[in-house]
Amino acid sequence: MKILVAIKRVPDAETTIKVNPEGTGIVNAGVKWVVNPFCEIAIEEALKIKETKGDVEVVLVTVGRSESQEQLRTGLAMGADRAILVTAENLDTTGVSRVLAKIVEKESPDVVFLGKQAIDDDSNEVGQMLAQRLGWAQACYISEFNMADDAKSAQVVREIDGGMRTDKVMLPAIITADLRLNEPRYASLPGIMKARKKPLEEIDGASLGVDLEPKIIIKSMAPPPARAAGRLVESVDELINALKNEAKVL
Repeated sequence: MKILVAIKRVPDAETTIKVNPEGTGIVNAGVKWVVNPFCEIAIEEALKIKETKGDVEVVLVTVGRSESQEQLRTGLAMGADRAILVTAENLDTTGVSRVLAKIVEKESPDVVFLGKQAIDDDSNEVGQMLAQRLGWAQACYISEFNMADDAKSAQVVREIDGGMRTDKVMLPAIITADLRLNEPRYASLPGIMKARKKPLEEIDGASLGVDLEPKIIIKSMAPPPARAAGRLVESVDELINALKNEAKVL
């Protein structure tokens, strides 16, 4: 059995983000980059299946700059078997889904895991687009995944607006991981050492023969406006008066 896990390189949530002078993106210098947290959950679920089923190969794939090797190595240190880096820059979700569809055709996995969204753009689109391109079943925002003994289907619990929904999905399928699916493991020291020797294939995105031209263009980007300074009041009556007559919230 083979599981493909698509991951993304994103800025650490604790890092300071600055908009570049052109207003077209962020300043990359000094930014700490990590594996998208939802993607870590996807990796963990694949590794749990590998530990349960035994004869399972976990393959990681990411689309981005050559620096994304670092995040792939992190996943390999967690326990994945090998990784694929498709080098391409400035792709939107449409382009990423096209690239991943080609990798799926090449690898023929039984299931593809992704994080439900990336914390940098929060688009929540790639998994659904990939399923549509492949004509596969999809189960998004899952918080529980149980594969059948014959590995031909899986029972999933999905988080929806009204609560939790249990579905059966036939494999192969696209699965996007939600926050409560599992708790990702830390890479052990032996795992980090082994990751250095695990295969990491690099593919030029332009060689895949797909349209990489972005359909969404960032016209401008700006930091949020500075918050105005607060104001101290002398009494409760003054506070109520300000909320009623100035803020108009009472």
